[in-house]
Amino acid sequence: MITNRRHLFSLAAVSAGAAMMPAHASAQTASSVVPEKSPRVKLNNGAQMPLLGIGTFNVPTFQAADTVSFALRNGYRLVDTATNYGNEKEVGEGIARSGVPRNELFITTKLWIEDFGEEAALRGLDASLKKLGLRYIDLYLLHWPVPTDFEKTIAAYKALEAAQADGRIRALGISNFHPEHRGALMKEAKVAPAVNQIEFHPYLVQTDVQAESARHDIVTEAWSPIGGSFTNRPKDPAKPIRVLEDAAVIGLARKYRKTPAQIVLRWHTQRGRVAIPKSVHYERILSNIDLFDFEMTGAELSMIDGLNRGERGGPDPKTFDVAAFRRIVEHRKQNPL
Repeated sequence: MITNRRHLFSLAAVSAGAAMMPAHASAQTASSVVPEKSPRVKLNNGAQMPLLGIGTFNVPTFQAADTVSFALRNGYRLVDTATNYGNEKEVGEGIARSGVPRNELFITTKLWIEDFGEEAALRGLDASLKKLGLRYIDLYLLHWPVPTDFEKTIAAYKALEAAQADGRIRALGISNFHPEHRGALMKEAKVAPAVNQIEFHPYLVQTDVQAESARHDIVTEAWSPIGGSFTNRPKDPAKPIRVLEDAAVIGLARKYRKTPAQIVLRWHTQRGRVAIPKSVHYERILSNIDLFDFEMTGAELSMIDGLNRGERGGPDPKTFDVAAFRRIVEHRKQNPL
């Protein structure tokens, strides 16, 4: 299944030449490391997680190390990857190359659904540690709930509880879980998830999921925080949905003299959500984290909340499983970017 997992990135690599990093980037040294720019939020196990990080979904392997190293040297400390992204090894190379001390970093990766189950989960964890070149992972997530085979989901989580106890994981969490999934998990598990990473952007405002998580002291983390999934894979290719072109977002960007992306990311962080925007463009990486020098009003935050269309760019957690993933892979083979 490794070929399937990496397929998304081989597709992206075909057209990624224009986004190659400048040659001067690799010449930077550890002495040029910028101090951390993002505030942190305290998790329910006491760990401190940055509110803003760099995402690596769909970052091709030939760009991942440079992207991660550049971000870390320029004020980022949170890096998000996953087994399914196919770039953990290169992410690890970027971490090592950055020159940022390990104790300042917060590294997240995820257990893929084909590795659920007790023994498979532990093998998956060890494989990620080896690829990343790390002794421990700061946050390890179950990538999807897989309700069609939830016994394996529970078995994987319980195995990872033991791995957390022995120090290979600092914080254990979940991704794409709805309240009913979390509730079913906690009937069997002992360790409450520290984070729930879900699709969350102005056109999919999952306030019910965030509120339920907050009641259980679980931090919400947003993937596709600026709605990139709509632009990359529009349902109607002739009419891609672009959150950053919404008139309300543009109006706030003009008011605060910020980019539309900065407005949306500040909305997330002011609401207490962690956000992990992905980019391979240096100027955007620098811009995305330059947003903690202003605050929007409560009314403005509510206005962005009100843009919600309930539209998902990614899979539905209630139906996503191994079979659904294989259908997506086959579709993307036939419909490359």
